[in-house]
Amino acid sequence: MNNNNHPLDTLQDIKQMMERSSRFISLSGLSGIAAGACALVGAWFANTIISQSSRLANYKAVLHEGGETSIQAYMGHPLVHIAAVTFIAAFVLAFTFTYIRSRQHGIPIWGKTSRRLLINVSIPLIAGGLYLLKLMTERAYGLIAPGCLIFYGLALINGAKYTVHEVRYLGYCQLALGLVSLSFTGYGLYFWAIGFGVLHIAYGIVMWLKYERTPAE
Repeated sequence: MNNNNHPLDTLQDIKQMMERSSRFISLSGLSGIAAGACALVGAWFANTIISQSSRLANYKAVLHEGGETSIQAYMGHPLVHIAAVTFIAAFVLAFTFTYIRSRQHGIPIWGKTSRRLLINVSIPLIAGGLYLLKLMTERAYGLIAPGCLIFYGLALINGAKYTVHEVRYLGYCQLALGLVSLSFTGYGLYFWAIGFGVLHIAYGIVMWLKYERTPAE
């Protein structure tokens, strides 16, 4: 009986198995699409509130309308509520699609690799969040949107070594967009929509086509 398995093929299979065990590969392209769609909807509602403001149609002026700089004062603002609802909706949908894909492939969603991914993503996000809160209290509103994109990009780049390679490229795009937006501080909402909306949808489509689409028979 002939053995058709070539040694190089066996080594390649072993390499792929080791890579799968060291990376969280259950991220779903539909998660990115859903998160991006939520971001675009949230941006649309936020733009509606800004446009209806009695003051300058600019998110910096809208946040400053109350004349206070405490974090507690900002928490009651409609823009903050929209941001919170958008984040929760995006997180729930992203988790749901990722959980479904994990079940389909028989891979536990909470394991050693996913914990490493979470830790490496959380460190830049937590540091960035504290920094952005300080910017808010200092009324440096024009730097908030760029800061969100920059720290999010750094978080993706930092966590990419524990998941699929496409996450790193998404991180590079978010980081570059954030740096560009530093020169256009009055248009933060539009850069948010591009970064968290359009880029996520594009990333999700690429992921779905590459890893999840069932080939036509």
